[in-house]
Amino acid sequence: MRCNPSSLLSRKVQRSAAGPLYLQRPELTDIVVAALHDGQRRFHRYQLHAYVVMPNHVHLLVTPTVVATRWLAPLKGFTAYRANELLGRHGQAFWQDESYDHLVRSEAQFDRIQAYIEENPVKAGLVSEVQRFMWSSAASRLKSGCGQDWPPHTL
Repeated sequence: MRCNPSSLLSRKVQRSAAGPLYLQRPELTDIVVAALHDGQRRFHRYQLHAYVVMPNHVHLLVTPTVVATRWLAPLKGFTAYRANELLGRHGQAFWQDESYDHLVRSEAQFDRIQAYIEENPVKAGLVSEVQRFMWSSAASRLKSGCGQDWPPHTL
C-alpha cells in the first residue's frame, strides 16, 4: 500500500498542533513567507535572520529598524487580510492578538534561538532535516545558495 505524502503530513500536523491549521495550506504559507521577505527587502522594517511558518504559528528572529507596532501590525494585518480573502472568511480574526517577544542579549542566545526556530518542523515530525521544510529560513538559504531569488515573487 502506497502512502499519500500529503495525508501523512496532515496526520502528523493534526497530532502536533492545536488550533486552526490554516497555514498548512501552501497558498497561505506562501503569502506569509513573501510578506516576511518584503518586510526586510521592500519596506526595510527589520533584518530577517530566521523564520519558520508552521501549520498553526510562526516563529521569527528579526532585528527591527522601527518599533514593533510599525512592522508587526502591518505584517499581521496584510497577511490576515490576504489569507481570509482566500479562505472566504472576511472580517474574522486570523492571528492571535498577542505575540511573544524576547530581547536577545548575546551571540550564543541568538544562535540558540535561530536553531530553535529552524528545527521546529523537525521536532514536530514534519520533516527529517531543517532544509526540507520549504517555509523556513533554512530552506530559503538553501534555495538562494542555488542562485535563485527567494521567494520567487513579491506581493
